[in-house]
Amino acid sequence: MIGKEQQAEFLLEAMPYIEKYQNKVLVIKYGGNAMLGDDFKWSVMRDLTLLRFVGIKVVLVHGGGPEISQTLKRMGVESRFVGGLRYTDEETAEVVRMVLAGKVNKSLVHMLGAMGAKSIGLCGIDGNMLLCEKESEELGFVGKITDVRTEVIEDALNAGYLPVISTVGYDEAGNIYNVNADTAASAIAGALKAESLILMTDIKGLLKDKDDEESLIKKVYVSDIPSLVKDGIISGGMIPKVNCCKDAIRRGVNRVFITDGRVKHSILLELLSDEGSGTMFVKGD
Repeated sequence: MIGKEQQAEFLLEAMPYIEKYQNKVLVIKYGGNAMLGDDFKWSVMRDLTLLRFVGIKVVLVHGGGPEISQTLKRMGVESRFVGGLRYTDEETAEVVRMVLAGKVNKSLVHMLGAMGAKSIGLCGIDGNMLLCEKESEELGFVGKITDVRTEVIEDALNAGYLPVISTVGYDEAGNIYNVNADTAASAIAGALKAESLILMTDIKGLLKDKDDEESLIKKVYVSDIPSLVKDGIISGGMIPKVNCCKDAIRRGVNRVFITDGRVKHSILLELLSDEGSGTMFVKGD
């Protein structure tokens, strides 16, 4: 428990950052292994409520892979993954819609409401938000986003709501798509020309040595990404995540952060302090 003097010092340090983000859009991706349990979820929702109360236009984009896997298991359906992505047939796509747009989305909206935030649950089908096509035949109904329509998000923000968006997409033939949450958050942030995008994950950030959390790289220029991939610093599952960071910046987002969702208040530490807590990606010179 920190003392009152330290709390006051943090507030003073946060003032210029609050001013910088005033009335700007902040997109936060939350899901997967960062959704550790109710205690952590309540902590994250409390932080988002605080950001909304100080005048930041927060948009929450969420996944929920573990919840989908548990539901499929209860139904006697085995989860299958291809290249790290869930194979999604028509039956699984319906389960994805039910779990993400129903159970997970409404749970987060309820938590935010309990904190005093005015929030509203949406999914990529609402307002024709996330138009998709198949990523590949091998993956089934895993969606590749072809268009983002932000009108319903902007209407919600302008009405004072905190939109909570589940990553379910659609096509004009009436098919439902399972969309990767990092990919969706990057596309939505770019379409909204957000000030920042935060990807909450289960690691500290980008590490020089994946086995040493003290080797955190605090700042990465987009132009440096190819050399970091070549050197093996960006590898495995971090490659698609970093590509989402790069895509968001190229679409007009000023800063993208990968931060540790296992740490309480990591969002506040990232946005409202001098030190930050994860890795920041920027366009550079």
